[in-house]
Amino acid sequence: MRAAILTGIRSIKLGELPPPSPRNDEVRVRVAAVGVCGSDLHNYLEGSTTGAQVVQPLVLGHEFAGVITPDIADRVGLAAGTIVAVDPARPCGVCEWCERGHTNLCPDVRFLGYPPNNGAMAEFVSVPPDALHALPGGMDAADGVLLETLGVALHAVDLARPRLGETVAVLGCGPVGLLLVQLARAAGAGRVLAVDPVAYRHRLATTMGAEAGFATIAELAEATGRRGADLVLEATDSEHGFDHATRAARIGGRLVMVGIPTGNRYTIAASEARRRGLSVKFSRRMPEIYPRAIALAASGRVDMRPLATHRFKLEETPRAFEMQAAREDGIIKAIIYP
Repeated sequence: MRAAILTGIRSIKLGELPPPSPRNDEVRVRVAAVGVCGSDLHNYLEGSTTGAQVVQPLVLGHEFAGVITPDIADRVGLAAGTIVAVDPARPCGVCEWCERGHTNLCPDVRFLGYPPNNGAMAEFVSVPPDALHALPGGMDAADGVLLETLGVALHAVDLARPRLGETVAVLGCGPVGLLLVQLARAAGAGRVLAVDPVAYRHRLATTMGAEAGFATIAELAEATGRRGADLVLEATDSEHGFDHATRAARIGGRLVMVGIPTGNRYTIAASEARRRGLSVKFSRRMPEIYPRAIALAASGRVDMRPLATHRFKLEETPRAFEMQAAREDGIIKAIIYP
């Protein structure tokens, strides 16, 4: 099968790989579409999400939708041709954390597109049938891709527990941040303010529910009368994200950290967090959340479609990564069609 293979820093090459061999409890699914996630960009730019590493050849891609082929239709109980969103995570199910319901924190999870497991920037993947979530009418493969992103944002908002009428600041207006804007508004936030140094990104936030968008934390401070936000949702890729989040929060405020910083390090003025007496949570991936994400998207309460700004063929995957890393041409999310 054809696949886009990460072979080195900023190096993706098209190649041929054997189709995946499903285990006894898996089926082989044809990939319909796959997105370029921020964590994929960390692998592309640094070799991993945990700082600079030597790249081992890997097929990236964990945000994806598939199509049910006739050979698996009976086994999965879906008609051939059905478009499905696919959960890329397979937690062990038996560790203490899985038993507590924190499957997103399972230390033994198998996660597609994360070493050593090849992902979905290829023609086929093998997954368990319970990872497949049929999309309702009116949703297409790109919507299926973005459901993983929505699930990440939804889990972060679950941790944040926004309160009716409070001021929420969203730092970072990439795909996750833009969905956080919408979810905060849907959860009853009084004001939602967005910050991103890239102008087209914070402008887009204002069309998706933010009251205002800013380039800097200083502008955000002025907009809150220097009080700060009650809740800060950080979704940047910056080593300064934690520091900026603490400075954006009011005294006694709350932070939820969602982004992955470049270099796997934060720089922070500890006094800013300590003197504010802030409560901080870190959000990782998501537990079982696809049914809720599908219901939100299908109802129209969340609009994911403005995020799918650019579409590419599999052979154009290197260009898709170049553009998204450089934030060219107003790109928010690259969708690749194997």
